[in-house]
Amino acid sequence: MDQDLRKTTGSNQREITNLLKSYESVALVLQGGGALGSYQAGVFEALVEVGIQPTWVSGVSIGAINAAIISGNKPENQLTRLKDFWETITSHGYANYLAKFEPARALHNMTSSLMTMSFGIPGFFNPRVISPWMQMPKHEGASSFYDTKNLQHTLEELIDWDILNNQAHRLSVGAVNVETGNYRYFDTLLERLGPKHVMASGALPPAFPAVQIDGQSYWDGGIVSNTPLQYLLENQKLMNTLVFQVDLFNARGKLPQSMPEVNARQKDITYSSRTRNATDRFKKIHNLEIELSHALKRIPKNQLTAEDKELLATLDEKSQINVLHLIYHQKEYEGDSKDYEFSRLTMQEHWAAGLEDTRRTLAHKQWLKLPHEKLGMSVHDVHQEGKLLTPK
Repeated sequence: MDQDLRKTTGSNQREITNLLKSYESVALVLQGGGALGSYQAGVFEALVEVGIQPTWVSGVSIGAINAAIISGNKPENQLTRLKDFWETITSHGYANYLAKFEPARALHNMTSSLMTMSFGIPGFFNPRVISPWMQMPKHEGASSFYDTKNLQHTLEELIDWDILNNQAHRLSVGAVNVETGNYRYFDTLLERLGPKHVMASGALPPAFPAVQIDGQSYWDGGIVSNTPLQYLLENQKLMNTLVFQVDLFNARGKLPQSMPEVNARQKDITYSSRTRNATDRFKKIHNLEIELSHALKRIPKNQLTAEDKELLATLDEKSQINVLHLIYHQKEYEGDSKDYEFSRLTMQEHWAAGLEDTRRTLAHKQWLKLPHEKLGMSVHDVHQEGKLLTPK
């Protein structure tokens, strides 16, 4: 990476801080994606480098875990706790002997993912001693292949729940009610959150068991919508906001040439399409409302009805939403097991990719500016149309 992109302290940090003063809120939106989630940790490290502290963190699945660790610690401890989490769950050493050989990289990843399926992940989940197929219905182990009790212990060790719920900033995590199919966000603005709420957001069936909260069972929110962006954008009191939207599955990709590539591509499309559609739809609606506001203002006031004036007052409250979109771009050797390949080597690569992509994004200072004239919603992506954009 170019040396000038690493200069994220001193005058550069002050410049970014001044640009962010135009915003009333800075949001960090974290998609689900299992082992790919260390990319989000790299993104957060780059934000820490320039002193950006989100006022609202929202996540689904692994994004909910990362979001909770960030929200549940003092700023000086957030990055350390994220590293503790990712080093804990990649401490198993699966396929380490293959990591030294670059030509065997695909084999390394495949072996690591198979070991994950067979033996689980420390501090996260363990396989059931007795297969759920051999359990009696309603038995604790009859509806999932893995036990996630270790994850609760890990979260309790890494997160200060009083800090997470102190209203200094906002955390929201998405889950789906197993019986009703209704999507729900657990939000510190509305209720006190604990480890169960975070675990519910990451309870992906049939691997993990549903999590009971207030007598209701919840699964991973990603099976309905893998991004919490829509929840944030539909918030009625949203102010001028800079959004760092961090996605782990890329909607764009090459035509697959093998079955592993087909499976990987299907997974990308399945988990990324809702993000793209939600962003495009909200941007179109939001910008049309801004245009309607401009059109109503061109009509003489004495010709406006009471309903027109009420609508205009509502539209004038529309905020500027500026989205910086960061999307993980997988390596060819990762295959379709990329979201459950928890090796230390791959984790470090994902982390480094998130760090570099965010540094490059922040180098585009013009993207951080709040437009003087309200344009509604703008979206920027350093990998626009598959081309890496470099700052001029």
